[in-house]
Order: sequence, then C-alpha cells, then structure tokens
Amino acid sequence: MNDSRRCPACGASNDCSLADPRTAAQACWCYNVSIDPKVLEALPAELRNQACLCPRCAEVEAQLQAAKATPAD
Repeated sequence: MNDSRRCPACGASNDCSLADPRTAAQACWCYNVSIDPKVLEALPAELRNQACLCPRCAEVEAQLQAAKATPAD
C-alpha cells in the first residue's frame, strides 16, 4: 500500500505538506531545494512519482538548513 506521507526509500515521514490535508494549501519543502536526479533514478521505477522522499533520503538537509538561516526578504 502506498502512503503519500511516507518516504518511498526509507518509510519515514517525508514531511510533505501536500500529503497532509491540514497543510495541503502550502508548498512542499521540496519546492525550494534542488534534488539530484541520480537520487530519484536510484529508486525502483514502481516507487517513483508516488510520494516525496524525506529530506534525508533526498540528500537536501544542508539546503534546508541554509534556507532557514537566510532571512526572507
């Protein structure tokens, strides 16, 4: 069974705002990062485009931390 709130790579919460009805009107964290296509290609084909990866599996934690440290204008 596919759960759009779980990372398809590790099964942890993917923190996808679009998958949660309470926050579905907000942009997902993944909209503001650059995910290496090789990370996505490493997923089995049947798991691609089913749910967001978690930030750890997407290898973007540093990008998210940098965005938090930079004040928004």
